[in-house]
Amino acid sequence: MTVRVAPPTEVLRKEVQHRYTEVATKPDQTFHFHHGWPMAEILGYAMDRVDAMPLQAVESFAGVGNPFSLGSIQPGETVLDVGSGAGFDCFIAGQAVGPKGKVIGVDMTEAMLEKARGTAQQMGLEQVEFRHGFIEELPVPDASIDVAISNGVINLCPDKYKAFEEVFRTLKAGGRLYLADIVVHKPVPDAAKANVDLWTA
Repeated sequence: MTVRVAPPTEVLRKEVQHRYTEVATKPDQTFHFHHGWPMAEILGYAMDRVDAMPLQAVESFAGVGNPFSLGSIQPGETVLDVGSGAGFDCFIAGQAVGPKGKVIGVDMTEAMLEKARGTAQQMGLEQVEFRHGFIEELPVPDASIDVAISNGVINLCPDKYKAFEEVFRTLKAGGRLYLADIVVHKPVPDAAKANVDLWTA
């Protein structure tokens, strides 16, 4: 009997990085998921705010929900975006926290980080910074975050328990998590777990 298991973590990470490098560098390409302005509108973001952003701030957005629908972000707070991609949610959070707050975006895809940093500079959001890292090993100190947000990224991690442990490690006492993600309510067949393409959705 053949037993199929999930691909090794490094293989999954490389495939996810490859897919989202394409989203960062070729946003006009057709993917098997919605992205950019159409997805932001579908998910209920305030489109007047979205339309006020520069092109590169929105075109590579590939979230699955609107974490800001779960609660507010206050001026002066410190926000962590777990799997920040090209920075779309960070830019919204950056405007909410204002110049006395801070937003830290963490992503493992260099093309996304490069794009996000350039956009933050163009938008004059000095309170927004981007760090390279993995969700299972967040480059953020303990108990330093008021609000953690994540949008369609934890489902890409093979070790979800470790991902959540890391997020909660970074939160201050009374900190909040605004999470938008994909949840499967039925057992996932081994054949699906072994399919790298399904992990990069």
